[in-house]
Amino acid sequence: MKKLITLGLTAAMVASLTACGSGNGGDATTAAGKTETAAAGEGSTAEGAFKIGVIGPLTGPAAAYGIAVQNGADLAVKEINAAGGANGIMLEMNAQDDEHDPQKSVNAYNTLKDWGAQAIVGSTTSDPCIAVAAETSNDNMFQITPSGSAVECVAPENVFRVCFADPDQGTASAVYIGENKLATKIAVIYDSSTTYSSGIREAFVKEAANQGLEIVADEAFTADNATDFSVQLDKAKESGAELVFLPIYYQEASVILKQASDKDFAPIFFGCDGMDGILTVENFDTSLAEGLMLLTPFSTTEESSKSFTEAYVAAYGIEPNQFAADSYDAVYAIKAAMEKSGIAADADFSAVCDAFKTAMTEITIDGLTGAGMTWNAAGEPDKAPKAVKIVNGVYEMQ
Repeated sequence: MKKLITLGLTAAMVASLTACGSGNGGDATTAAGKTETAAAGEGSTAEGAFKIGVIGPLTGPAAAYGIAVQNGADLAVKEINAAGGANGIMLEMNAQDDEHDPQKSVNAYNTLKDWGAQAIVGSTTSDPCIAVAAETSNDNMFQITPSGSAVECVAPENVFRVCFADPDQGTASAVYIGENKLATKIAVIYDSSTTYSSGIREAFVKEAANQGLEIVADEAFTADNATDFSVQLDKAKESGAELVFLPIYYQEASVILKQASDKDFAPIFFGCDGMDGILTVENFDTSLAEGLMLLTPFSTTEESSKSFTEAYVAAYGIEPNQFAADSYDAVYAIKAAMEKSGIAADADFSAVCDAFKTAMTEITIDGLTGAGMTWNAAGEPDKAPKAVKIVNGVYEMQ
């Protein structure tokens, strides 16, 4: 059974845009290339615990996403257990590496199912998430993806997400640029080989016309040629683009920013959640990202994020990004669903899924990525997005 997918922006989204190592209690680490398992938490045992499986790229080019998701979930599990659990039930977490590969993500899911997982946080990236969602749907396993933003990620009725869907990100970006009069001549550089980038780009171009934005260049690349962007940048520069929209991941964006600088091309660069992580790219001159803007529901500079950020840095030695916050919120959503449904610690995963599919539409959480966050039956969150700008090497809320 498939769900009807809601693609429109909520009124709250438009209003917002217009206005506008591990600690004690677990053995998870951030070391790449290892299978990570977080224990049930301080003062608890694995016996009788509710088991949460986490899937994401812990190694490879997208590891910054997966490690952040692992850490965010790990921190939430430890906090919940330290506070007495969910209805007195301790949580146990097991994170598996999928290397941002759909088949390996399915393998990771099967490993977690064999381990006894009762709910899945993941997959982290869209194509692996779609592959895993097909499996969890067949099994009736509850799945909540922190950051799988492709529309198809939550097509099965057992899958929910914390982040916004790709079309909403594209539409919201065009609304923000238009309402805040950042530019009128826009170039788009996108990865036509990924569902994530193509989906955002399609919605952005459609909404741009409604916002009075002129798309003066619309240039694609693929994963096979994501090292030389000379042609795309030359066309954007020659077209007179004042802003370049980059609905892509941070690795390719870091290369684009360097090559644009080499060409003395300095428009406004604007990205979405895949841009989060660009300041962590090894050997990247972060001064090249100065002034870059992106839509993200989380910033370490917010007062509401302060305690989480301090705890995260203390545990893992690095500042959290949006993906860590998404995952943290996903675990707290599971906690709220456990409490709402009254599910037992030893319930089989199918019973958990049936209970959570209803409970998720009845809970409200004040998360790191949105206050008063709710979910509809299509698995989509309702919360207001935010925009940040990189100023002096840090995110600054706009």
